[in-house]
Amino acid sequence: MKMKIAVIDDDIEIRELVEAFFRQKDFLITQYEDAESAIADLRKDKNVWDVALVDLHLPKMTGIDLITEAKQLAPSLPIVLITTTRSADTAVQAIQKGAYDFIVKPIHFPQLFISVQRALKHRELQGDITELREQIKTKQSIHGTIIGKSPRFLEALDIAKRVSGSLASIFISGDSGTGKEVFARFIHNEGKQKKGPFVAINCSAIPENLLESELFGHAKGAFTGAQDKKLGLFEEAQDGTLFLDEIGDLSLPLQAKLLRVLQEKKIKRVGENIYRDINCRLISATHKNLAEEVRAERFREDLFFRLNVIPIHLPTLRDRKEDILPLAESFLKKFAVQNGVSVRGFNAAAKEYMLTHHWKGNVRELENAVERAVVLSTSSEITKEDFLPLGSMTAMDLQTPEGPYPLAKDCFVVPMQSEVLLSLDEVMNKYIEFAVKYNEGAKDKTAREIGIDRKTLYKRLHKVESSLTEEIEIVTQ
Repeated sequence: MKMKIAVIDDDIEIRELVEAFFRQKDFLITQYEDAESAIADLRKDKNVWDVALVDLHLPKMTGIDLITEAKQLAPSLPIVLITTTRSADTAVQAIQKGAYDFIVKPIHFPQLFISVQRALKHRELQGDITELREQIKTKQSIHGTIIGKSPRFLEALDIAKRVSGSLASIFISGDSGTGKEVFARFIHNEGKQKKGPFVAINCSAIPENLLESELFGHAKGAFTGAQDKKLGLFEEAQDGTLFLDEIGDLSLPLQAKLLRVLQEKKIKRVGENIYRDINCRLISATHKNLAEEVRAERFREDLFFRLNVIPIHLPTLRDRKEDILPLAESFLKKFAVQNGVSVRGFNAAAKEYMLTHHWKGNVRELENAVERAVVLSTSSEITKEDFLPLGSMTAMDLQTPEGPYPLAKDCFVVPMQSEVLLSLDEVMNKYIEFAVKYNEGAKDKTAREIGIDRKTLYKRLHKVESSLTEEIEIVTQ
């Protein structure tokens, strides 16, 4: 992009000379013969120029006055003052008011060019510093604290704070995406073992035949492929915290071994006969109802009691709607910085969308939706259209406890009947029915637009109507 320079001087010859010089260097120049016009443009857009060249003696407002007002509107704008006097007082006053540099007339253009280049580099560095500060601030706000103000969420947070100083086993339950690992990290960072490591593993993501080795480690040659000894996660989490996510997916044999480890505070690597002492706090979590799993004999009751010393339940996002917008704002800042975009907020329609959306995937789904909206946005505000169109979702995703989401007029979703996919013939019938409704019953127009013969359209519609009639007759019988 070409750099934009404002030349503010009541002397037209000076303006023309400056413009002619910088145009050769591929700059865009805007001329102003008075300060008032320049300030008016700056009020409309604080990024209208990259650097400003300001004469000291202007008709109504002096160059010093212009610098003072411009710095209030655009603090990062570098301004070079052009003056006919070599007075040190004038230079000091200009610098104190925010000028980056000053040049004495008659203008020495190589010197002016160097001053402009330095001013632009200074602005670039200021932007980098601001971005780094924003990244640090965003990282602290997202990862250092937990955002939420709903009563049920605050109740869970209060329990987490109270038990963080103990070494008791903590069990976190809640739907997928509610932030169970975030809570586990919070407890670790608030507790006595925060100086130790925080080690996390998703038990459902590791094959069962490898999970025992991951948890307890193995000796060299313990099995095919074990070319060297390996520390288990219990040992890696020594003097820290081990977080076992989706613990409800552990097999019964592995549950028995985990129970023994929790009881004896010792582990034995696969392929060894040596027991090793461990000292780490255990936090476990699952989206399953472990009490139901115990009743179904898929989870050991004694292990459940051992894990469930301090239970914490996290509510779904739809049960803490007052937290949706604060979370979305935090995610927006985070992803705006990461993607280098200047998105500043959400418009009213986008906020309404977020508050009424079901958020089946909870906080994780909200975070992904905001990231996608930030990337797709073409303005300074996120709009409803920046979120993924509902038409690209499956019919099952569109279901809520209250029924299907309302679809836009131009949105066609292929429905599903139970787990059975529709045939192509049935999908075509559904699409023709949708197209006719979209064109408000204009069958001839619909036939032309979707590229089929009018007779074929009528036959398809008759077939759909006949099918509906048969279904009604079966129900009434």
